[in-house]
Amino acid sequence: MSAATPINPEATKQPRFGRIDLGLEVIANGIKRSAEWLLGLQHPDGYWCGELEADSMLESDYIFVHTLLGTGDPGRLSRALNEILRHQNDDGGWSLYPGGPSNVNYGVKAYLALKLMGYTADHPVMVKARECVLRLGGVVECNTFTKIYLCGLGQYDYDAVPAVPPEIVLFPDWFYFNIYEISAWSRAILVPLSIIYAKKPFKKLTPEQGIDELFVGGRAGANLRLRWDKKHPLSWRNVFLFLDRVAHLAERVHIRPLRSIALKKAERWMLDHFERSDGLGAIYPAMLNAIVALRCLGYSADDPQVIRAMDEFERLGIDCPEGTPDYPTPTFRMQPCFSPVWDTAQVLSTLGDCGLPRNDERLVKAADWLLSKEIRYKGDWSHTVKNVDASCWCFFFNNDHQPDVDDTGEVLLALKAVDNPRERYQHETAQRAIEWVFAMQCKNGGWASFDKDNTKKIFESIPFADHNAMIDPPSVDITGRILEMLAGYGYTRRDPRIEKAVQFILREQEPDGCWFGRWGVNYLYGTFLVLRGLQSMEYDPYEPAVQQAAEWIRMVQNSDGGWGETCGTYDNPSLKGTGPSTPSQTAWALLGLLAANDTRSDSVAKGVRWLIDRQHEDGSWDELAAGRNGESHYTGTGFPTVFYLGYHLYKQYFPLLALTTYKQAMERESAAA
Repeated sequence: MSAATPINPEATKQPRFGRIDLGLEVIANGIKRSAEWLLGLQHPDGYWCGELEADSMLESDYIFVHTLLGTGDPGRLSRALNEILRHQNDDGGWSLYPGGPSNVNYGVKAYLALKLMGYTADHPVMVKARECVLRLGGVVECNTFTKIYLCGLGQYDYDAVPAVPPEIVLFPDWFYFNIYEISAWSRAILVPLSIIYAKKPFKKLTPEQGIDELFVGGRAGANLRLRWDKKHPLSWRNVFLFLDRVAHLAERVHIRPLRSIALKKAERWMLDHFERSDGLGAIYPAMLNAIVALRCLGYSADDPQVIRAMDEFERLGIDCPEGTPDYPTPTFRMQPCFSPVWDTAQVLSTLGDCGLPRNDERLVKAADWLLSKEIRYKGDWSHTVKNVDASCWCFFFNNDHQPDVDDTGEVLLALKAVDNPRERYQHETAQRAIEWVFAMQCKNGGWASFDKDNTKKIFESIPFADHNAMIDPPSVDITGRILEMLAGYGYTRRDPRIEKAVQFILREQEPDGCWFGRWGVNYLYGTFLVLRGLQSMEYDPYEPAVQQAAEWIRMVQNSDGGWGETCGTYDNPSLKGTGPSTPSQTAWALLGLLAANDTRSDSVAKGVRWLIDRQHEDGSWDELAAGRNGESHYTGTGFPTVFYLGYHLYKQYFPLLALTTYKQAMERESAAA
C-alpha cells in the first residue's frame, strides 16, 4: 500500500464476500434479531421447548392403538389420517424423512391405518400404496415391532414373530445378557412389549379391513418366519434364531414355569418407571406399549394407571383443526417426545454468548429452571455404574430413570454462560455433575448417551433387535461436547481422562477427515462437535487431523454457499456431506471451520452470507423441504437408518451461535491487528 493511500480502520473489520462487503454491523443486526426472536419463545417458567417433528409412523400407530383398545376421539383420528396422507410419496409409499425413499414398515402401517379409517382397497391412494409395499417385499419384510402390532389385529401370526419373552427381565445384573446391557430406549420399549407378546392381545377386524393383499403371493402361502442365514451357518444370527424357535416351541406347549413371576416383575418394573417420569421412558413407543401392556394385564380403561398413561401419551399430540399456513388441511400429529432440557440448554448457552448481559433476568430464569431439573435419583445407569452420586439431567421434562451425558454436558455449558445470584449453589451443582460425567466415561475414552460401556454388538443379532438400536456405544459427537464443557470448567489435556477422550476422537476420524454423527445428521454434525471439543482443549489447529477435517467441510460446501446433508448418508456413507443447504447444517459447518481457525476463507464468507441472506425479517430461519407440504428437513437423528427427527429450534439457535462465534472471531482479529 502506498503512503498516499489512506487507511480505513473499518476495513479490517469487514470480511470480503466476493465483490460484496458485509460489515460486522450487518452480522450484529442479524444476531440481535435472532436473539430477540428466541427470547420471544421463552416460556413464562423460563424454558424453551420447540416442536419435535417425526414421520407418519406415529400417526399410523396412534390409529392402531385406539382401534385395538376401542378408544380415541373420532375427530383426532380423522385429522391423524390427514397427517398420514400429507406425507405420502409420489410412488405411493411413506418415508423415514422428507425426500427419502419409501419404507416397507411405514407403508404397511399407513395402509392398515387407512383401512381402519374406512379406505377401501380400490381407492387410488390405496392402489398406489399397495403397489409400493409389494415392490418392497410386502409384510414379511417388516420389522418385529410392526409385526407384533399387526398380530394384535389378526394381520400376522404370533407364532411367526420373533419371541420377546418377559423372562428377560429375570436375568440378574451380573448375567451377560440382562435388560441393563441393552440401550435405555430399547429397555423401555421391550419390557412392555414382552408383556404384550406374552398376553397376545387380539381384536378381529372385518374382512374389508384386513391387509392380506400386502403379502407377496398372498398371506396363505407366505413364509412368515425369519429366514436362516445360509451364507453364514455358524453366525450368531442363526444361534439366536435357533433359540427363538425353542422359545416358540415352549410357547406352543406351555412350558413356561417362570412366566407368572416374569410378568409380575415386568409389571413392577413398568409401574416403577411410571414414577418420576412423564410416561414410560417419556418416549412415544414405550408409552404406547405401556398402555397396551396395562390393558393386557387386566387394568380397566378407568384405572388411574391407564388414565395417567393415556393422558401422558395424548399430551404428545399437536392438534390443528384449522390446519397451518404451510398445510391448510386439518391435521393431528404426534411428537415422539418433548425436548425442553435440551432446547433450553442450547438456547441459554447460545444467548449467553451473543452479547446479552450475563445477569439478564431472562437468562437467570432459564438457568434456575435448569437447576430445578437436576436429577439426584440413581436411575437405570446405576446398575452398571456403582458408588457414584447422581447429579445429571435428562432430555425431557421429567424422566429421572434415564438421564443422559449429552444433556448433562450441554446444561453445564449453559450454566457457565450466566451469572446467577445463586452462584455458590450453581457451582456446587456443576462440580457434582462433572464427577457423574467422568464416572460415565467408557473404557475406550469416549462417552455414550445413557449408559456406560453399552457395547455388546452380539445383541444386535437377536431376532427382535431389528430396530437397529439395541446398544448405546460411545460417540464422537457427545465426546466432543463433553470436552468443550470440561474445558469451560478448567480441565485440560494434562488430565489423563481428557487425553484418553482426545485419543478416542482421533482414532475415530474417517479417512477423508470427517467424523460420524450419531445424534445429528450426520458427518457435518459429528465433525463440528469434534472440532469444537479439540479447540477447547487447545489442540493445535494446524495438526493434520484438524486441517483435514476443515478441508473436508470446505470440499462439501454447496454452490449456493450453504451446507446440507441428508439422512440417506447413514445408509450410504458415500453421500456424506451432500444435500440441500439448511440453516442448522450450514451453522454446524461454519462452527467447525471457525474451530479449526479458519476465519477468512471464501467458504466461511459465503456460509455467513448464506445465513444472513436467508434470515427472515423477524430474525428466524426455516428449513422447509421444497414441495413437501410444509415438512421440514430432518437434521436430528433418533436411530441411524431407522428413525429421524426435525428439531424445530435447531434452525434458530445453531445459526445464532454460528454468527455470534464468527463475529467474536472477527473482533479478536481486529483487536490483535
